[in-house]
Amino acid sequence: MGRRLWVREGWHALVGAWAPAEYPARAADDGVGRSVDETMINPVPNGWAAAGAGGHRRAPALAGWVLACLVVLMAPAAAADTQALSPLWWGGIAGGIALAMLTGAVILLNVRLRTRRERDLFASSLDTLPVARQIVAPDGSVMFASTVYQRMFPDSSRPMKAVLEAQLVGEPAEADRLAQLEAQAAAGIAGHTEVTIRSPAGEIEWRDVSASPLQLLPGYVVWGVEDITPRRQVEAIIRREQERFADLVEHAPIGFYSVDESGRFLFVNATLAAWLDLSRSDVAAGRVFLHQIVATQLPSGTPPYDPFGEGGAGGEVALKGPTGKTLQAYIRQEVVPSEAGTGIRTRSVVHDLGRERALEAALRTSEQRFQRFFEEAPVGIALIDHAGRLQECNTAFRSMAGGDAGNLIGSQLLDFIAEQDRQSVNKRLDDVLAGRERGMPLDVRMKRPADRNAALYISRREAASSQDAGWIAHFIDITERKKLELQFAQGQKMTAVGQLAGGIAHDFNNLLTAMIGFCDLLLVRHRAGDQSFADIMQIKQNANRAANLVRQLLAFSRQQTLQPRVLNITDVLAELSHLLRRLIGENIELKMIHGRDLAQVKVDHGQLEQVIINLAVNARDAMVATGGTLSIRTENATIVKAVSRGDETMPPGEYILIQVIDTGHGIPLDIIDRIFEPFFSTKEVGSGTGLGLSTVYGIVKQTGGFIFVDSKAKQGATFSIYLPKYVPGAGAEPARVEAAESTKPFDDTGIGTVLLVEDEDAVRLFGARALRNKGYKVLEARSGEAALEIISSAREPIDLLITDVVMPRMDGPTLIKEVRSKQPNMKVIFISGYAEDNFRRRLDENAEIHFLPKPFSLKQLAGKVKEVMREGSA
Repeated sequence: MGRRLWVREGWHALVGAWAPAEYPARAADDGVGRSVDETMINPVPNGWAAAGAGGHRRAPALAGWVLACLVVLMAPAAAADTQALSPLWWGGIAGGIALAMLTGAVILLNVRLRTRRERDLFASSLDTLPVARQIVAPDGSVMFASTVYQRMFPDSSRPMKAVLEAQLVGEPAEADRLAQLEAQAAAGIAGHTEVTIRSPAGEIEWRDVSASPLQLLPGYVVWGVEDITPRRQVEAIIRREQERFADLVEHAPIGFYSVDESGRFLFVNATLAAWLDLSRSDVAAGRVFLHQIVATQLPSGTPPYDPFGEGGAGGEVALKGPTGKTLQAYIRQEVVPSEAGTGIRTRSVVHDLGRERALEAALRTSEQRFQRFFEEAPVGIALIDHAGRLQECNTAFRSMAGGDAGNLIGSQLLDFIAEQDRQSVNKRLDDVLAGRERGMPLDVRMKRPADRNAALYISRREAASSQDAGWIAHFIDITERKKLELQFAQGQKMTAVGQLAGGIAHDFNNLLTAMIGFCDLLLVRHRAGDQSFADIMQIKQNANRAANLVRQLLAFSRQQTLQPRVLNITDVLAELSHLLRRLIGENIELKMIHGRDLAQVKVDHGQLEQVIINLAVNARDAMVATGGTLSIRTENATIVKAVSRGDETMPPGEYILIQVIDTGHGIPLDIIDRIFEPFFSTKEVGSGTGLGLSTVYGIVKQTGGFIFVDSKAKQGATFSIYLPKYVPGAGAEPARVEAAESTKPFDDTGIGTVLLVEDEDAVRLFGARALRNKGYKVLEARSGEAALEIISSAREPIDLLITDVVMPRMDGPTLIKEVRSKQPNMKVIFISGYAEDNFRRRLDENAEIHFLPKPFSLKQLAGKVKEVMREGSA
């Protein structure tokens, strides 16, 4: 019995040593603190599957085997007292021991092979999973890490929780969740969570972390980690797209809603809610129904989901919100089954007709405004098609083209252009179409009416089809500008000629003053009957003719001295009629047609007569061969609107019209614009000076009037003079009427001291001799500076200062200012070949100044001096 006990115990020890998997309770430890079951699941280097570890596991197995053998051997010794052992028995014992050892070795080998296969199969199955796996022992050491895990985390020796905590970038709660996950797994509960980490490359990534306990090995945890970054990115994209779609639906410029079969709102977008002031919370709570917001009375029996009252898929509906806000809308809807399939719901779209109609009204207003701008634009606008035909035009263009829209539309653009400008316009159209010309205007003359000028701008009109392309033409009326340019050019020309004539007149007047003056001195010694009297008179008469020519030059240049008076035109013409009859001859009839109740005018009497005489003489020359009638007509004229004739524009006002009409051969149209130019004449050489009409023009303009001419070939000519009506108190008082020669006997001698200042030696010499002959003491000075020296050094008072106006360095007005500053009562006479107005503006308005125009005779000089000296002594 004892023997059997020892054998049995030895066998158990043997089996326990060589087959620990069969008896886990007896072979729970392999000498290094790990169970054999654990070695099945750890192929990675942690000490379980290494070659050295195999030697450590064989040592306890052999020790168990030796113990079993000793038990067997000791069993006979224990029983020696009962019987003697035979050699045969001991041989059997040795054979049994050998057989047991061989059997144990075979069993141990099979167990190890099976364990290795199961371990490799378990590791391979974990490696094939796409999720990284790591097994962690209760003490926190890593027992296993899958290939996926090692690729994801190169440092696989650290527990996964520690690795993830070092990479966390999210909120602190994420670390708390990892700790809670670890605690749950330790307690035998599996779980998972998501965390946010920063990858080694610095990018934000997401991980799904799981922790599951091993049921056969308490305290052991299988950790899993999966890279869910792509999934989270896709989810973010989907979420953004959903948000965009939701925003589009919510805030689209149209309304969306859905109601069920009872008319209860299931959905209303923000746009429709804002239009009607609907409460989204009331809609969500199901407290708003469709027919509550339909403003019109619907027929009885209308389904609650129908806003039209007549069925159908669309129609115009008036809506009214709970706050009274109204909306005129067009609703289009579709009725579909509900999601549950037990009812219906609508898909409804609402268009705000109020806004559309407001836009339509704004568009109509804009079109009307554009049409008004187009029609009322001060610039002519014409739309031209590709063939050069007029498609549309505005009022300004019709005015320039001289027609209405019905007659103009469809006509060729070139039909409105004067013949001489058509080629240039046609070339410009081609250049613009080819893109070679842009910006610069083209000056053209319109065909109808003939006196219209326009600046033509042409631009290309783009269109989708070449057949619809064309041009846009802008016509700017530059007729008035052209007239102003002509006026300016004519004025510049007349001013230049006037300045030239004035300068020549001044020099001539100095020469003529000396010639006439010395003739008068000679005539004092050579009376009538003297041998030289006739020669001297001939010289004086020609000098007077030259003086008259100079006066005409001054009249043309508007630089003559006028002596305006208030006159009655009828009286002037009546006095002049006898002279006119003698001038025109017997074969020409003179007709005087006086207007009734003519207003007065303020003009220079002599210059007015000069105008009438010059026009009468010009008319006579036009009728001298054939005879005819010269008519002079007068009347009051009221000009309501400005009148433009040629380059002249007469403003509105009250005028006296004087017309000089002849029945001669007329004035050719090609020269009618030049007849007022100085020295222009159609007469034969020697028959005229060419200053007659230019003198008329200058006198009329200097008087403030206007003169126009109308003429037709072989029908005579009409000169119309418009003189401003005189209004008492509206102008300055009449200028001083200067002394003139008179046949009445006059004592021109006198006494007193006279200072004569004149830079022209001949004029000064004549003046000094003439005044000395009349009894005056005369002091002479060649310049203003010399005159001041004489005045300052004179031992006796100077009674009268006679000075030229234009002198080198110090002129006459400057000299008078200097003298009057010291002797304010000094009497002064200005002598000049220029007009009095040229120097009057430079003197004090209250200055008592007398003027004697050049050329003057001895009698005029002596008479003027006597008049001024008498005023001072009166």
